[in-house]
This record gives sequence, C-alpha cells and structure tokens, in this order.
Amino acid sequence: MQPLTLLGIESSCDDTSAAVIRDGYLLSNVIAGQKVHEAYGGVVPELASRAHQQHIIPVVDQAIKQAGISPSELSGVAFTRGPGLMGSLLVGTSFAKGLATALRIPMVEVNHLQAHILAHFIKTVDEPHQAPCFPFLCLLVSGGNSQIILVKSYDDMEIVG
Repeated sequence: MQPLTLLGIESSCDDTSAAVIRDGYLLSNVIAGQKVHEAYGGVVPELASRAHQQHIIPVVDQAIKQAGISPSELSGVAFTRGPGLMGSLLVGTSFAKGLATALRIPMVEVNHLQAHILAHFIKTVDEPHQAPCFPFLCLLVSGGNSQIILVKSYDDMEIVG
C-alpha cells in the first residue's frame, strides 16, 4: 500500500506556509513571513494577498524538495478554507486547486482554527506525539479569535465559550 502523502498550504493571514506530511509524520515545513506590514503597525490585507502571490510557488517548491519527494508522490493537497483574510485565502485556495487538478489528486479543505488545535498531534521523527485523548477542552487564541472549544473527535468540535 502506498503511503498517504499530503501537501498542506496555509495562507489565512500574512504568512505563506507549506508542509508535507507522510503517514502522519511531518517531513517538511516552510514558512515565508511578510515584513512589509511592520511599517503599518498591523496586517494590510491587500499587501498580504500580493505577498502570498509572490511566495506561494517558491514555498511549495521548497517544502516538496525538503521532504525529499516529487510532486507525483502526493496523495492530496490540503488548504486553509478559513477563517482568514479573503484575498489571502483565495491565493492559497487557487494554487491548491490548480496543483490538485494538474496532478489529478483530491483536495481537502481545512478550518484554520481546528488546524491550530490538531497540529499539536502531528508527529516528527524526533517527537512522536501521542494521539489525542478525546474529549478534551481547548483554549484557542489566534489573531482575532479567542474561543473555548470542546474537542470531541478529529471532526467534531463545539465552541462552548
């Protein structure tokens, strides 16, 4: 059986990120930050989306190379569906759809906030994390989102505060 190898693309705000995971283990994680916003004291949405356009191809290319795989080995492409800045999300979504279509592999939409919770359980060669013990309560603080979430399973989460 061929291993499950996913490319993840994150573009919800001002960082362009791509990672490759094979059978639950992180193979690469590449992040391009955007220093252009420092002069404005916060994220400027239009500048963020333009920077994503500049960074997405090199970031994805570097993530695939660092993982030591070829694009043909990808089983699917996961991308941030939201929440986030619309222009930034559109860059990541469009790129993911184009790549998945070209490679004829499935796409997986990912909720940015749920991903924050579940990312703690991604394994690396150096740190084989334990699987989550459901249910658990999570305090999530991300940008403009602060929530208390009851996590019942990987795909069943309820905002309780």
